Amino acid sequence: MSSSPPDRARTAGQSTVEVVAIVPALLAVVAVVWLAVAGALAWVEATGAARAGARAEEVGAPPDDAARAVLGARAAGVTLGAAAPSGRRPVRVALDAPLVPGGPVIRVRSERDPR
Repeated sequence: MSSSPPDRARTAGQSTVEVVAIVPALLAVVAVVWLAVAGALAWVEATGAARAGARAEEVGAPPDDAARAVLGARAAGVTLGAAAPSGRRPVRVALDAPLVPGGPVIRVRSERDPR
């Protein structure tokens, strides 16, 4: 048996509906992956800056300058924690990472103790 023209049209219409239904789901998955990658990259940058600040604190240099040198203008805040009994202070870094250029940002924080 061969399909009549109305059956083919119905099948083509069903395919269109399926594509239209799956596109938003795919866009949602892409958006979630994008946010996860943006957050992870920002966290890696903040951790690197905190590590640089902790190294500077260890050798007696200004830790906030070292952390800001790693991040540049993206540093939302570099603070030093309370001094430990050893006299060393943990370095805390906050970084505002844009999710999209010119769009909303997420704040990522990292802390490192000098060793």
